[in-house]
Amino acid sequence: MKELQAAYGEKVEFLVVYITEAHALDGASPKGGADGSPIVEEPTTLAERREIAQRCDIALGLAPMKVLIDDMKDTAGSAYSGHPDRLYLVGKEGRISYAGDRGPRGFNPNELEDAIRSELKMPPIERKKTEQRRRRR
Repeated sequence: MKELQAAYGEKVEFLVVYITEAHALDGASPKGGADGSPIVEEPTTLAERREIAQRCDIALGLAPMKVLIDDMKDTAGSAYSGHPDRLYLVGKEGRISYAGDRGPRGFNPNELEDAIRSELKMPPIERKKTEQRRRRR
C-alpha cells in the first residue's frame, strides 16, 4: 500500500480505517508479533481501540496515510464488510468505484491500482498473468 500511496498520494487520499481487531489474542484468529504487528486483546473501549490503532500505525509504518478509528459498534466495518481487511476506492462522485474482495486472499493492491488509474483516466498498466492476482502488503 505504501507504494500506491507514494505513486498516487497527490491525487488520491489514502485512509486506513481501524476496525475490529483481526488477530486479537482473545479473538477467533489470534496472531501478532512475528510480522511486527502488536500483540493485543480486543479493545473494549474507544480509548483502548484508539491506543491500539496508534500502536499499529507506528508498528506497520502506515504514515503518511491517515488512520481513522471505527466506533465500538463497528459501524464502518459492518457497513463495508471490512473484517479482516478490504480495499475500497471512492470515486470523484463520492460513490464506490472499486470494492475488493475480503482479505487476506482478496486483498489485491494491483486491482486497486488499476481502479485508481481508471478513475484518474490514466492508461492501464500491462501486467504479467502472475502479477494480476499477487498479494502485496
